[in-house]
Amino acid sequence: MAYRRMLAASTLLTCLFSSAATPAEADSASTMAVWPMNETAGQTWMVDASGRGHHGRIGAEVGLGQYDGTTLGYRFERLEPDTPPTRPGHLISVPDHPDLDPGERDFAVTLRLKTTNKFGNIIQKGQATVPGGSWKLQIPNGRPTCTYRGSKGTIELISPYRINDGAWHVVRCSRLRSGVFLAIDGRLAAGRYGWTGTIDNTWAVSIGGKSDCDQVKVGCDYYAGELDWVTVQGA
Repeated sequence: MAYRRMLAASTLLTCLFSSAATPAEADSASTMAVWPMNETAGQTWMVDASGRGHHGRIGAEVGLGQYDGTTLGYRFERLEPDTPPTRPGHLISVPDHPDLDPGERDFAVTLRLKTTNKFGNIIQKGQATVPGGSWKLQIPNGRPTCTYRGSKGTIELISPYRINDGAWHVVRCSRLRSGVFLAIDGRLAAGRYGWTGTIDNTWAVSIGGKSDCDQVKVGCDYYAGELDWVTVQGA
């Protein structure tokens, strides 16, 4: 019965948001940001194709224009976990904006990735103890993990299976009034009921790892793998 209720909630989410199988399919009315990640070597800004102006500064170590025969994207090289020095050039940073905070809205982050590695924070806004809450999508042990931390509590979902198989996968991390849901390749992988409350912080969106870390007391959790695109939706 609980699984059926989760499926119903997932269906509701599909009604509220486009399935976002590609950035072009995202519903323009609910789209807050679309990052196609089509930039090539030498470019320093990640363009927001939504028209809302949420462009991101690309770190010098991010591999741009990575073409694998089917798609163009970014590559993040593997860095040893919890080993100084920090590598801020490994990150992409998008300035804070209310569009990128869930607030009290339904909210979804969807991305397409490919990796053979088993750790790293893929995208986040805020960190574990910052005022105003935070959201994050990471891949510890090769299993996508979706976290929303708000004024009413935290819900973290962990995929029951790994996707670090070197193939492309679409991962979606969604927050509804009814709960939080994790979908992989269009299928519900995990869900939990509960309201996380307001999430609204002053931090930039960080892609590729944590922005505030020292690799000693706080690991930077740098992502290793490829990214094809990311969308952010809110309604």
